[in-house]
Amino acid sequence: MSYKKRYQLKNLVKKILMGILGLALKSVNYFKLYKYVRISKYFSNKTGIELGGPSNIFMDHPTGLLPIYSLAKLIDGINFNESTIWEGQIEKGKTYNYFENKIGTQFIGEVSSLSSFIFEKYDFVLSSHCLEHCANPLKVIYEIKKILVDKGLLLIVVPNKEFTFDHKREVTNLEHLIRDFENNTLEGDLTHLDEILKYHDLELDRPAGSYENFRNRSLKNQENRCLHHHVFDLPLMIKIFKHTGFKVVFSSTKGIHHIVLGYKK
Repeated sequence: MSYKKRYQLKNLVKKILMGILGLALKSVNYFKLYKYVRISKYFSNKTGIELGGPSNIFMDHPTGLLPIYSLAKLIDGINFNESTIWEGQIEKGKTYNYFENKIGTQFIGEVSSLSSFIFEKYDFVLSSHCLEHCANPLKVIYEIKKILVDKGLLLIVVPNKEFTFDHKREVTNLEHLIRDFENNTLEGDLTHLDEILKYHDLELDRPAGSYENFRNRSLKNQENRCLHHHVFDLPLMIKIFKHTGFKVVFSSTKGIHHIVLGYKK
């Protein structure tokens, strides 16, 4: 997009904010509407599936930076278990109530083996603060490719470590993720446990409790999936998209979120 067109688009967003909302321009609203204008064409009236949702970031309210739920025709959901720390009890079937009266199908299974039980072809896949809980991220993304239509979209949001309990940890490198894929690393893997126990900032993770409670929970990670196996930044996410055969069309960091959108090549 040329500088002139970007300038015109920004002015349009400002007019929308000032004219329709009648509010002073605030950074979060500016980001939301500007990105909304840019991404709406990708998701309007399309069918998708979300890993681990529903997620606030995709909702149409003040904390929903990317209000995709209101745009899409239908979205299904996938989670690893019928009971999770985040969602509580989940029932598979036509129960994925992600937005107002919109209800998709809830699948239960491993995101690292999507193509073994999901036979639909989706226009897009969403994932917000899910990939860090996966022991083998590249395998997950290759599985996602299998359930996408040609040039189907993948939107991944991962945490910015500077705003989380991972802030003392180093960003994972792509070579490590490639080794995990080549070694077919499974979800029960605890390779990073010592690192996590050493650097995890419990002051920023009060639900984890004491060090001993956190350690005991972490040893049962295959049951609860609370661990952040890997730490991501925006450059790493862009490398991951390119390595797995996705063309990046949008990337940004906003507070706690690293956001990348790409399409299947």
